[in-house]
Amino acid sequence: MPVRVLIRPREYHDSVRLMQLSERVRREDGVDEAILMMATDNNKKILLASGIEASSINAARADDLVVCVVANTALAADAAIALATEQLVKRASGAGTTHAPRTLDSALAMTPTANMAIVSVPGQYATREARRALEKGLHVLLFSDNVGLDDELALKQLAREKGLLLMGPDCGTAILNGVGLGFANAVRRGHVGIVGASGTGIQEISVLLHRMGLGVSQAIGTGGRDLKEAIGGITMLMGLRLLVADPATEVIILTSKPPAREVAQAMLAIAAKADKPVLVNFLGAQEEDFGGLFASQKQVQFAPTLEKTALLAASFFPATQSLALMTESDIERWAAAFSARLQPGQRYVRGLYAGGTLCFETLLHLQQELGRVYSNIAVDADSGLDNLARSRGNTLLDMGEDAFTIGRAHPMIDPTLRMQRILQEAADPAVALLLLDLVLGFGAHADPATLLVETLREARKRAADEGRYLPVIVSVCGTEADAQILSKQISILHDADILVAESNAEAARLSAAVILAANSKGSVASDG
Repeated sequence: MPVRVLIRPREYHDSVRLMQLSERVRREDGVDEAILMMATDNNKKILLASGIEASSINAARADDLVVCVVANTALAADAAIALATEQLVKRASGAGTTHAPRTLDSALAMTPTANMAIVSVPGQYATREARRALEKGLHVLLFSDNVGLDDELALKQLAREKGLLLMGPDCGTAILNGVGLGFANAVRRGHVGIVGASGTGIQEISVLLHRMGLGVSQAIGTGGRDLKEAIGGITMLMGLRLLVADPATEVIILTSKPPAREVAQAMLAIAAKADKPVLVNFLGAQEEDFGGLFASQKQVQFAPTLEKTALLAASFFPATQSLALMTESDIERWAAAFSARLQPGQRYVRGLYAGGTLCFETLLHLQQELGRVYSNIAVDADSGLDNLARSRGNTLLDMGEDAFTIGRAHPMIDPTLRMQRILQEAADPAVALLLLDLVLGFGAHADPATLLVETLREARKRAADEGRYLPVIVSVCGTEADAQILSKQISILHDADILVAESNAEAARLSAAVILAANSKGSVASDG
């Protein structure tokens, strides 16, 4: 197949922008693969692993831009390269006469009142750039990943010494003074403050609050490793103290996977002295895991799910709107309706997620209801997948994990791999249900429901040709104020006969009920 490689010397572009452009070019007719990335040593390895090898790539410098295309024909390959070039030039010319600073110093010279920097560069440079920003007195959202644990600790210790926030590395979401950073949703300002080690966890909670008529004062991301013993929850503890002191924040939410015990104790000690309610959502933990502290501290309360966390926060405010959650009888009715149309061999759920925390929350619920659920983010080794390309039994996949995103954008930006996996799962005669999330907001795909529906229609047609009905449940994390418009996305899904859940937790409850009903029709099959 024709391969085209273009090197654009000394032309730096933000990694998120390059991912978006890669996805745009990849959608062209005849294009099998398109990758735009900086020519760092790690990225060269990614290109080699993708089967793209050229002497020009090996000779490229780290600050050179590489454009690679694999297509069915030479004509399609040339057209794709031309499109990529056009889009890159369009982006550059779109700035008009505005000078785009190339260094932190020149940016500060242009905007001397700036107090925050967003660092999104390859991991090998991220530590240096984040340190320089901190030394200049700037708060930092470190979007980059592949930063060493020792470097993260040193950066956060420096930030703490200077009274600055270092959010990250791999911090995907924050909302500061009403401005969404990274992957965030357009939610109203309000009086609920959030500190979270989870990007989509923050998104889900903030969206549910918005739907109930509430708003967010501040949402501070920490990065996924902040609550490990090695880091000590430096950013989480700083964020908690800031929200305790913030007069605009009336209720505080802490959300993460279970932290190291010493970190949890430090967090709860601060929370216990706060003069406002603090709601703790440690996904995967139980209230009793913390030695009765919650029972002894009235203002510190435990919430087991993202949905219940938002509902509990809303209980502190009068005249809030209710979420349109299904009753237990509603869920039973849907489960019965779906299971009645399934063939006897259809017994398993296959969940394909863009949001890692949403996947993890669903995994916890399904394990309680269904027993073993296989996943690439399984807590116990016995439930891991030896081969990520093949599901078994009940399986949930976080498709935002590194194994699926090397060399391409996150599935919130580029859903190509997930669409391919949907077709693969739909071809399995043992699949009774597809379970998906759809995350809207800043940085996400402009119209994800339309692409999803196109794939699901093809998947269902193939299943129907084999005499199988294939139900689909989708949870949508978004608001009317998001560029994608929540109601528009839901309408597209409804028109395609897709059941849309009000929350991620509701989608999990629905899916468990469907699988239990399906299995009640006969003996449970092997999950091999």
